Amino acid sequence: MNINRAALILLSLLFLLGFFQESVDGRPLLQSLSRPKPDDAALFARWLVSQSSWGVLNTIASDMGGAPFGNVVSFSDGSPDKGRGIPYFYLTTLDPTARNALKDQRSSFTISEYAIGTCGKTDPENPSCAKITLVGKLKVVNGDPKETSFAQTALFTKHPEMEGWPKGHNFQIFKLEIEEIFMINWFGGPKPLTVDQYLKVKM
Repeated sequence: MNINRAALILLSLLFLLGFFQESVDGRPLLQSLSRPKPDDAALFARWLVSQSSWGVLNTIASDMGGAPFGNVVSFSDGSPDKGRGIPYFYLTTLDPTARNALKDQRSSFTISEYAIGTCGKTDPENPSCAKITLVGKLKVVNGDPKETSFAQTALFTKHPEMEGWPKGHNFQIFKLEIEEIFMINWFGGPKPLTVDQYLKVKM
């Protein structure tokens, strides 16, 4: 075996080891868009939402005395490089989150940058590892056929497994109509950011 071939095999093995380590850590290797500068709050927020695939969706649990109920859920706002900023969810009423939303639409959705692998070894609570909470109303998408088609394509493209989930489990597409945004992506407290600024960003 010549030196060049041995070096190529070694590099291949190192790549595979790195890939599997990232898989174990639950973080992807590559992002489709580069990380924006923290001082561009609107662009950064849209980037973080578009590059993420899951977060914690919080609803009001009336059967728990109105306590907040957080649940890990998958979502999509479109393809990673063409997201619209509105999170869509594929939820079943067999799960408390959907049932809660049908009774009380008040919800919030939190995403951490740590999950997409761009924080390095920084602790998730460190302000330089961004986190965003979108607050609003969680509603079923059933009025506009074009929006329904967009949401379904966005969800099934990012989460192919969803398409095969049992039809009898009453899965429905929900969306979060955003009313407030809370984001920290650097030191100095949350970034001032309106919903209008957030939605007007061109990805």
